[in-house]
Amino acid sequence: MPLTGHRTHTVVDSPVGPLTLVAIDGTLTGLYMRRQRHRPPEETFGVPDPEPFTEVVTQLRAYFEGRLTSFDLPMVFNGTPFQQQVWTALREIPYGETISYAQLADRIGRPTAARAVGLANGRNPIGIIVPCHRVVGSTGDLTGYGGGLPTKRHLLAFEAGTLDSTLF
Repeated sequence: MPLTGHRTHTVVDSPVGPLTLVAIDGTLTGLYMRRQRHRPPEETFGVPDPEPFTEVVTQLRAYFEGRLTSFDLPMVFNGTPFQQQVWTALREIPYGETISYAQLADRIGRPTAARAVGLANGRNPIGIIVPCHRVVGSTGDLTGYGGGLPTKRHLLAFEAGTLDSTLF
């Protein structure tokens, strides 16, 4: 069932391009990149209003400046119970580390669900903050990413300390 309430959004610049932040009743429900695969239609983002996003923007800046490795923000996920379980588990992957889809499936107690975990990962509505970019193929290969593989590569290199950030 879709989340309901007063929707607002704002767009902020970042080293990986513009990020659209979406909130319902002031709580973060989305962070979408410009060319995100499962980006909702813009007319569903609500009215432009930067007010609810002050802390989100502050933490994103600190992340891209290399001063923040874990986000602490209230957020609400709009998805199935399984998707929400996967998205919650993504938040437990440490900064600068990667795990495979199979390892993530094991972590949530569903060892045969690696493919389903991958599909849920691809539908993550709060990219970067909920670090789906930290999930890779079983051989360590970079596999799909809703924001595109160049963005995934950039975020992983940044977190590994092999890429300088550009402040936004």
